[in-house]
Amino acid sequence: MGAAISHEIRNPLTAAMGFVHLMKEPAISPKKRMEYLSIVKEELESAERVIQNYLTFSKPSLGYIEEIPVKTELLKVINILKPSANQNSVEITTNFAILGSIEGDRQKFHQCFLNVIKNSIESMPRGGHIYIYTHYTKTHIIIEIEDTGVGMSQEQIQRLGEPYYSTKGSKGTGLGMMVVFSIVKAMKGTIRVESEINQGTTFSFTFPTYNHSSKNERF
Repeated sequence: MGAAISHEIRNPLTAAMGFVHLMKEPAISPKKRMEYLSIVKEELESAERVIQNYLTFSKPSLGYIEEIPVKTELLKVINILKPSANQNSVEITTNFAILGSIEGDRQKFHQCFLNVIKNSIESMPRGGHIYIYTHYTKTHIIIEIEDTGVGMSQEQIQRLGEPYYSTKGSKGTGLGMMVVFSIVKAMKGTIRVESEINQGTTFSFTFPTYNHSSKNERF
């Protein structure tokens, strides 16, 4: 596991260092410099996500419990991943319920959905579409993430979240989906996955709706 994590951190850092060296060239244009800076930022964020996944895997409990407005926080996650989506010719379409909050750790909520949406983007190397929906009721909030990617077999679906298992083969540590499952469980949610090879994948997350009155009763 240590070797795999080291490999996943070293790759983006090596790429970032390469572009930093390119920016030292005196003849580089301002446009190219900004392009390289954007790539460096993306690579460093990739390394940071690997570290965050490892820390969450090592200590899966939630840190700070608070109200999480689902629409607002999902939009923040999407904005972080837009450069990666654009680079891979992936279009993201959303349809969010106006209302809806859940209870949990905001940073880990971001980490969970960064992992899932990033995986969806990477499943479409030739471009594609991601649809993200939320459905609100008084008792539950459902978040659906549907992609038009390579899909998974039933065996792959059943093994998602297992230690060290990755659908990316040697390119992945399996930590990302382990972290997703542990975060969702800690936030009292459930995950349902539907997929077929070459037909895309849909992740459905169900969480209890945040109840202001029950919180007030606890204090």
